[in-house]
Amino acid sequence: MTPEDFAALLTPEGRTLLDSLRDYDPGKELAVATRLRRDHPAPLVSAALGQARLRQRAVAKFGAEDAFRMYFTPGGAEMATRASVAAYRAGRLAALGVRSVADLCCGIGGDALALARRGIRVLAVDRDPLTAAVARANAAALGLADLVEVREEDVAAVDTSGYDAVFVDPARRGGRGRVFDPEAYSPPLSWAARAAAAAPCGAVKIAPGIPHEAVPAGAEAEWISDHGDVKEAVLWFGTAAEGAAGAAPGAGPAVRATLLPGPRSLHAAGPLPPPPVGPVGRYLYEPDGAVIRSHLVAEVAGRLGGRLIDPTIAYVTADELRATPYATAYEITDVLPFGLKTLKALLRERGVGTLTVKKRGSAIEPEELRRKVKPQGPSAATVFLTRVAGAPSMLIGAPAAAV
Repeated sequence: MTPEDFAALLTPEGRTLLDSLRDYDPGKELAVATRLRRDHPAPLVSAALGQARLRQRAVAKFGAEDAFRMYFTPGGAEMATRASVAAYRAGRLAALGVRSVADLCCGIGGDALALARRGIRVLAVDRDPLTAAVARANAAALGLADLVEVREEDVAAVDTSGYDAVFVDPARRGGRGRVFDPEAYSPPLSWAARAAAAAPCGAVKIAPGIPHEAVPAGAEAEWISDHGDVKEAVLWFGTAAEGAAGAAPGAGPAVRATLLPGPRSLHAAGPLPPPPVGPVGRYLYEPDGAVIRSHLVAEVAGRLGGRLIDPTIAYVTADELRATPYATAYEITDVLPFGLKTLKALLRERGVGTLTVKKRGSAIEPEELRRKVKPQGPSAATVFLTRVAGAPSMLIGAPAAAV
């Protein structure tokens, strides 16, 4: 889609056409396109159909009410921040007293919209003409144009000195897919970190797989999950953010795990001592992915009075059941050496037909296991393929009752 094609979607004809496609079936696109081209220009129909598909996909990130009013590019829809995460981040910035933000590499404007909904004034910058046009249209579509100024410009040329905070969302995709080297981001992480650190408060969105040793000095690294799925990581800069994290000079990078909805957050000012290791108890806790990524499993283990089943495996075990939002609890009935024949016989004996397979530290894939054990019957069970004290093991149980 060219900027000209997109501009046509913003005309009364384009908007009416796009609204009519809200519930269209992409599987019938050829028939729909043929019908619509009788009354509308072919380029407009193609642009509207493409936009309708993107809106349908964007519902998962933005919700139906916003998604069907917004505009997207294929890359922008994929890389945009989930609305719940953007709202959380905007809330944290607002709590830090931020009233204006320079949003660099703004994409389609997901974060800018969340900031504006908090009453924060936003300068949203993207160098791509189409992306900038989409961000501008989104601010207008959601009634936020008075708070969001969109510029088509190279972020390196933007003067951010008049803003309370700088937020940078570097592109993490190239021509060959995802980029894993932070210095291969566009702009590189080193540039983004400098831009954020130069402001009174700053934040940089990064891939959740970033190694801890790549976190710049003086930054707080936060991993965010939504309904149990890790969505992103953020580097925070500035005295206000560091104070919120409780960072101490020389203590190592401050880390935070935030779980949505909530939010609920764990944080530490530096590396934690490793938790104890011991035998499998009655309960097994599977920490949230954000807890694992942030290396805060020891904090959760301490709160549960628990221990690890293996020094290299992020499963916590305990003899008592305690409620925690930071891990899912399972009651364990069997701890066995790994063996497909043993597992198949046990499942058959108990009539297990619904088998949930979880793995950590095991090479076997869940679907491969299911094919080999062929679970059948009315009962359900969960099997963990993992290591216990270095030995390949199977832990069998079920979700624990809530406390």
